[in-house]
Amino acid sequence: MKQETRYFRKGFGLKSGIQPELRRDYHSALVDRIQAREGLLVVHDLTLRLAVEFGFCYGVDRAVEYAYETRKKFPGRKLFIIGEIIHNPHVNRRLREMGVGFMSDAASFEEALERVRSEDVVIIPAFGATTSEMEALARIGCIRVDTTCGSVLNVWKNVDRYSREGFTSVIHGKYDHEETKATASRAISRPGSHFLIVRDMEETECVARFLANNGGASAFLDRFRPAFSPRFDPDRDLDKIGLANQTTMLSSESLAIGARLKQVYLARYGEADLREHFRSFDTICSATQDRQDAVEGLLESGIDLMVVIGGYNSSNTNHLAEIAADRVPAFHIQDALCIESGERIRHKPVGEQAEVTASRWLPAGPVTIGLTAGASTPNNKIGEVAERILQCRNYRLEEACP
Repeated sequence: MKQETRYFRKGFGLKSGIQPELRRDYHSALVDRIQAREGLLVVHDLTLRLAVEFGFCYGVDRAVEYAYETRKKFPGRKLFIIGEIIHNPHVNRRLREMGVGFMSDAASFEEALERVRSEDVVIIPAFGATTSEMEALARIGCIRVDTTCGSVLNVWKNVDRYSREGFTSVIHGKYDHEETKATASRAISRPGSHFLIVRDMEETECVARFLANNGGASAFLDRFRPAFSPRFDPDRDLDKIGLANQTTMLSSESLAIGARLKQVYLARYGEADLREHFRSFDTICSATQDRQDAVEGLLESGIDLMVVIGGYNSSNTNHLAEIAADRVPAFHIQDALCIESGERIRHKPVGEQAEVTASRWLPAGPVTIGLTAGASTPNNKIGEVAERILQCRNYRLEEACP
């Protein structure tokens, strides 16, 4: 008798069967309309300008589709997902409504594993999972449906190569982010390999100072704890480094970090020996780059303010807001409900964790508003925000310029 397949990465061929559900849950006729008008919606003195690239990227599209296919493929089985499929509360809420259990609801992964049986199905989210989590699921023998984004897999290939060649992986990312945890676990796939996670240019400068001063390991470890591998020794393990990044980080900062560290290693070892001590491969996600470039395009077009839509825990969405906030008033909101009126809006300021309420956010008179959304934001949420902004002026879609 043929043994049942326990690991899937390429879908089940059920895409046509789930399209009606996906369209119902995430499509927006208004977004289609705005795109057909070259990204513009003009109603009287209000102009909405939609970014050229926004919302669901290929990897997110694939992960969401694969999760819906999984529910259809295994209608009678218990379905679990390791954590959020993507960082969007509406998408994750819909999966819960479809009967998918979130292992992240448990106090720990180990506790969540106690509920999983060999006949159950576990979805690996777009961010991926750590090697220890994957090994634990394989030991149980459950069916694993892996939606890990291809861009993330590309980063993993590079850190695995660094590990194989004796280089410490220096990862630009957030040490507590699911993707960075998964990447870091693959950076130590061989005995004696290590990683160090740097969050930004400030932490990169700490690395540069340490290398320039040739010492101070104790203070260095205190500064970076817990963002490094077990038994990491900066005096030993920073001799040879390879760069990688969390795919959702600010791409310009990833490039700047790479350039700064290359400068340090060039000064330390010279051009002839640089490659023996410093490696760097371009692992910046094209979708992340495209969305960030599109925000720059909106800013160049002459907008008065920016509304960025997406989950507050979405790294790529936060970076879109960060880019915009340097130039114009920017409001990062989760959905249309955050827009209480033309006077009040709830949003998360750049660099902050908590939502705040701003007053008089929508100026009187002629105004051009830039609209964009993170890679995990479905089109219907973008459309709802556009409609809500019109309502704040008591305008109707029917009044839009043709």
